[in-house]
Amino acid sequence: MWCASCLASACAGCACNLCVSAASAVPRRSARLAYCGLFAASLILSFLLRQFATPLLQHIPWINAFDQTPPDEWFQMNAVLRVSLGNFLFFAIFALMMIGIKDQNDRRDAWHHGGWIAKIAFWAVLIVLMFCVPNIVITIYEVLSKFGSGLFLLVQVVMLLDFTNNWNDSWVEKDEQKWEIALLVVTVVCYLSTFAFSGVLFMWFNPSGHDCGLNVFFIVMTLILAFAFAIVALHPQVNGSIMPASVISVYCAYLCYTSLSSEPDDYECNGLHMHSKQVSMSALILGMLTTVLSVVYSAVRAGSSTTFLSPPSSPRSGAKNPLLGDEETGKDDGKESEPRPVTYSYTFFHLIFALASMYSAMLLTGWTSAVSEKSELMDVGWTTVWVRICTEWVTAALYIWTLIAPLLFPDRDFS
Repeated sequence: MWCASCLASACAGCACNLCVSAASAVPRRSARLAYCGLFAASLILSFLLRQFATPLLQHIPWINAFDQTPPDEWFQMNAVLRVSLGNFLFFAIFALMMIGIKDQNDRRDAWHHGGWIAKIAFWAVLIVLMFCVPNIVITIYEVLSKFGSGLFLLVQVVMLLDFTNNWNDSWVEKDEQKWEIALLVVTVVCYLSTFAFSGVLFMWFNPSGHDCGLNVFFIVMTLILAFAFAIVALHPQVNGSIMPASVISVYCAYLCYTSLSSEPDDYECNGLHMHSKQVSMSALILGMLTTVLSVVYSAVRAGSSTTFLSPPSSPRSGAKNPLLGDEETGKDDGKESEPRPVTYSYTFFHLIFALASMYSAMLLTGWTSAVSEKSELMDVGWTTVWVRICTEWVTAALYIWTLIAPLLFPDRDFS
């Protein structure tokens, strides 16, 4: 019992040290970034417990409820999943609470932007309570997290599409030869990288003497998609550009690589099986940083007219609208004027963080099963393979849809 108390104190203390110092005076316009900071704190806490909490968890009877103590890797994954579950519940509860908010006169608008001391205390309590639930709850959450992580990867795809289109438009609008040359250089480099990377994948994941038809199918499909992107984007009836097509091609090739590299280490077609037993520290930190940046970008783009986070009732002022502009400064000084509509969906905003919590758990545990007989293996398994390859295919479908949708529905505004 004393170990549980120590663990609870450690969690609460870490949360307070990371967050409370900045919670007393968070401006309304910075609330979204404050949520990003809270999410980053959960990642740091997960990482610390993953590294150091094993001795504590081994002495908690409802966690180490086995006749034979599991390996240390099992306790590391269990600690990460419990923190992730607490973080997920925090944002999921707020997502449910914020359903239906249309204007800033709604009392729940103040709940979203204020009360940070209470929020951090609630967040810390949820995380501590997760270390009191039985292992079956964590096992169920782990399975659900694999699918929730796939949804978050789709959010990353939409953010990538948003970024590449804005990047392309900003350079095209300059209408100068040097920027046109820069677009051409980026396009050529991306396509050369895609084809070169695909050739390397053929070498690594199609070894001679083995029937690796599935791997060949994945790689060939990636190449076909790269050509399809270019053909559709350059079609005279499509208002597309070749540069975003090349960037999406590189991203699809990367997803194909991550999928193939996640095949089981004893699979004869996995040429990287000698390196798949653990995630390197640099890869882990890079993945965590990518996750934080994706969530931050989703947050600050929430008021933009080019992102899907804005509800239909929100004011649309075009791309020149500031990301964290005056629309979040609150109501007019002492005036009871017309209700000001919210500029983005609070429910979807919190849902993004909830899905990101699931994804971060899969990242830190290597997507592997906590009850696997080979729990020491990380970033390996057929579930991981199919989640990532399906993410690649859905990425391709979403990109092609953004190109052909204006043709199929000319009366609708897709800007």
